[in-house]
Amino acid sequence: MKKIDYKWMALSCTSLGAFFSAISGNTFIVALPVIMTNLKASFQEITWAMMGYMLVIAVAVPAIGRVADMVGRKKLFVSGFVVFTLGSLLCGLSRSGMELLIYRLIQAVGGALIMANSIPIVTDAFEKKELGMALGINGMIISVGGVVGPIIGGLLINAGWRSIFFINVPIGIIGSVWAALQLEEMDVLPEKQKFDWTGTIFFTAGMMALMLALTLGGLEGWMKPRVLILFAAAAVLLPLFVYIEYNSEEPMLDMRLFESRLLAFAYSSNLLNGIARGAVTFLLIFYFQGIKSMDPLQAAIMLIPFVLPQVLMSPLCGWLSDRIGSRLLSSAGLLISALGLIGFMWISPSTSYTQLVISMTIMGFGSGMFFSPNTKAIMQAVPVEKRGIAGGVRTMMNNLGMIISMAFSMAVISSSITPEAFAGLFTGTQVGTKGIAVGEFITGLRTIFFISFLISLLAAFISYLRGAEPDWRHDARHQEAVIPEGKNGDF
Repeated sequence: MKKIDYKWMALSCTSLGAFFSAISGNTFIVALPVIMTNLKASFQEITWAMMGYMLVIAVAVPAIGRVADMVGRKKLFVSGFVVFTLGSLLCGLSRSGMELLIYRLIQAVGGALIMANSIPIVTDAFEKKELGMALGINGMIISVGGVVGPIIGGLLINAGWRSIFFINVPIGIIGSVWAALQLEEMDVLPEKQKFDWTGTIFFTAGMMALMLALTLGGLEGWMKPRVLILFAAAAVLLPLFVYIEYNSEEPMLDMRLFESRLLAFAYSSNLLNGIARGAVTFLLIFYFQGIKSMDPLQAAIMLIPFVLPQVLMSPLCGWLSDRIGSRLLSSAGLLISALGLIGFMWISPSTSYTQLVISMTIMGFGSGMFFSPNTKAIMQAVPVEKRGIAGGVRTMMNNLGMIISMAFSMAVISSSITPEAFAGLFTGTQVGTKGIAVGEFITGLRTIFFISFLISLLAAFISYLRGAEPDWRHDARHQEAVIPEGKNGDF
């Protein structure tokens, strides 16, 4: 039986984990120039210390979600805090760029354990009529972390770059103990389940090949032999993975998640939203540093108008989705994000900060409207025993979209910047237009924002087309989830 206040204790644990991850990521980005100089690290090492973190999380969360459905969410969530804390300590003790890269990957495993279990824990704890509000509060905490992370990072740099990792240690210890004391396993776990090692190996290898190809293609060029080989490997491994899952009695990824129209369209809109907005803040930091000649901390602070509206809208729209459904809110949020992108399509060296604030604010409102309702729609549409994998796939789709967005953006932008200037802007060591063909750079930005605008419109259309919640049949695993007659979708 649930404790009266258990749901709020569970939300406090997941919110602390979300805040922990958001702050850590943003402080790291601000500190990149100092870390690169102090460790005498190469551009490649520093780049992969950042991108590798995203890759590991994107690949690991679906498998972790499946394991959580088998052994319980509390164990893995607490383990995530412990591993992330250990990784942070090791990062702070790094003596070279390669050591930092390895320890960041350990951090990423901890982050994946936290992220894969946060949303399912909240979903288990809250009733259906309150779930949107709870997920909105979680989203708000992430947004707050996005605001204060760069500021904290800028302040901690004065105490030495290692402090941005060491500060995670006491927070991680507190989070580990708090989660261990407060969280409960809310449901009886199924017995004698087998983990799908074959499917997991093919999935991990295929997704890693795909994401490495996208990342390397953006950095080095799409026709490089190793990029083409990685794309070819992904093209072979991922279809084999799908075949294996359809023929497995206990698959790592139940493919019925994609046979449900609601889930397929909610996942697709999540992926497309990630592609549309994943590189926006990244590109604006390039713009502020390279065109407006701001230092990295100033550039990060300039992005606050993008985040503040999300702090307001995430809990509000989560609460509204409990009352009017998620379909209209999610779709409207994507349309509003597209409206914000219109303002960036005419960006120029003389664009005023006021104009940029208006566009960032509009996009922030749209993002806040989309995430909580869309996440609620996904988590409500699956039975309890599939919440881990459903949440993991949602996180994977979002991260995959962001990686695609950044890879495409880096490919377009690098064509107008010398390799030295590109590396300097990426790590924050360059301020100003030296090494930048300004006209081509601005044209590239406009092109990316225009494509992002079109993708946002497509995402809104797909989001609106989602169907009714599926009726899961436990005795017929390979049959499609059946949509009950008379239901016209989530309004």
